[in-house]
Amino acid sequence: MTEMSKTLEGKVALVTGAARGLGAEIVRRMVAAGAQVTAADKRVDDGTAAAAEAGAQFIELDVTDAEQWAAVVNFATTGGGGRLDILVNNAAITRVVPILDCDPADFRKVIDTNLVGTFLGIQAAAPAMASSGGGSIVNLSSPSAFEGTVGMPAYSTSKWGIRGLTRTAALELADLGIRVNAVVPGALRTAMTRRPGWEDEDYERHYGATVPLRRMAELGEVADLVVWLASDQASYCTGGDYAADGGLGAGSPAPVSD
Repeated sequence: MTEMSKTLEGKVALVTGAARGLGAEIVRRMVAAGAQVTAADKRVDDGTAAAAEAGAQFIELDVTDAEQWAAVVNFATTGGGGRLDILVNNAAITRVVPILDCDPADFRKVIDTNLVGTFLGIQAAAPAMASSGGGSIVNLSSPSAFEGTVGMPAYSTSKWGIRGLTRTAALELADLGIRVNAVVPGALRTAMTRRPGWEDEDYERHYGATVPLRRMAELGEVADLVVWLASDQASYCTGGDYAADGGLGAGSPAPVSD
C-alpha cells in the first residue's frame, strides 16, 4: 500500500462487511488516511483480526438487525469522542441461481442484507452525523445496478435498489450536511467471486477479458475511491455513482458464467 496523505485526519468512520476483501482494505486505507475506524461484520474472528492488523476497533454486526445497528453506531460514536463522520455500507452477499430456480427465502436474504441493510445503516448513522455537523455516506454498488445480470436476480435487484436509495438519501439529507454517494467497483478477486480450484490467471481470463483495461481491479484501486468520496476533497459530490471498473461502463453487466 502506497503512502497516503492524511485526508481523513480527525474523522470517525464506520465500515461494514469489514472482515475481509474490499471492506478490510477500505478499513486499512481509511486508517492510513488518518481516520479513527470502527470495522463491523458478522464474522467475528476474521473481523477482529483484520481490524487489529489495520489499527481499527471491531464490533459484531448483522446489518439486517436495526437494534444491532443502533448499538454499533453508539459504539462508534462513543469511541470517536461523540462524533461520526463517515459510514461505508459495504456488507453484501449474493446467490448465483436463475430466477425460476431461486428460492424466495434466498431472494429475501440477499435483499435484506444488501438493500435493507444499507437502508438501516443510513437510518441509524444519519442522526449521529447530523449532530457532528454532517458527513459522508458511501454505498457499495455494482455494474449489476445498471442492467440485469443473468443468474443473479436478487443481487442485481438489490443493487438497483441501492442506486435509488442513494439518490433519495442524498436529496433528503443534504440539508443536514450529509453527502451520499455510491461506488461501482469492477471485477475483484473476493470471496463473493471466488470459485473452487481457480487460480489468479483463471480470474483474469474469465473476468478481465470483458474489461477494456483487460484486467481485474486491485482492492486498493476501489478502496481509494471510497476514501476520496468520504473526504472533504469530495465536498461538492453527492447523489452520484462513481465507477472504478476499468472502463466496463455503468451499463455493462458483470460476467457470471462461462
